[in-house]
Amino acid sequence: MFSTQEGFSLIELLVTLAIMLVMFTMLYGFGSASHQRTQKELCHDNLQKIYLAMQIYANDFGGNLPRNTNAVTSEAVLDELVPRYTADTTIFICPGSRDPQIPSGEPLSQHKISYAYYMGWRLRPASDASQIVLLSDRQINTEPKRAGEYAFSKNGKPPGNNHHKYGGNFLMGDGSVQSSRPQLTFSLAVPPGVMLLNPKP
Repeated sequence: MFSTQEGFSLIELLVTLAIMLVMFTMLYGFGSASHQRTQKELCHDNLQKIYLAMQIYANDFGGNLPRNTNAVTSEAVLDELVPRYTADTTIFICPGSRDPQIPSGEPLSQHKISYAYYMGWRLRPASDASQIVLLSDRQINTEPKRAGEYAFSKNGKPPGNNHHKYGGNFLMGDGSVQSSRPQLTFSLAVPPGVMLLNPKP
């Protein structure tokens, strides 16, 4: 009499492994919510480091923040911060994006950064500055936006997808950072004299 041993066949094992790999990628892969939540926190730190460089710049220029009237992208303006106010170019690349790192001290204008810049603001007292946005993750466009409209990608595809489909960060005028879903809960009006510049596409 022959005894039969039950077990998994090779095909069943391979299918099981494939399912586990797909689940792992969904939970912890580049486009997953948990991965991008961690990247958003690192992005938060980057924006605050840029704010420190902007503060030092403003102290040297009578409260004015970087400005370049000929600029069409944020790189051309924020280039004024490197290398005098910061030589750390890694802070201009969002960890959640796939943008390549910039060699230390090199001009930003020769590369691509991850952040949009609201050009035209001056440094303000903290009590007044918490209501204005200085920088943000790359946005879907440079238009003013009302509450309920999208600032960041809603499907994880460009533009505005630094954090896939999980929104982005805003650096406020007082140095605080607000995390946002793709759809805004507040208005992003752009007053006269202020212009939103996205980074290079």
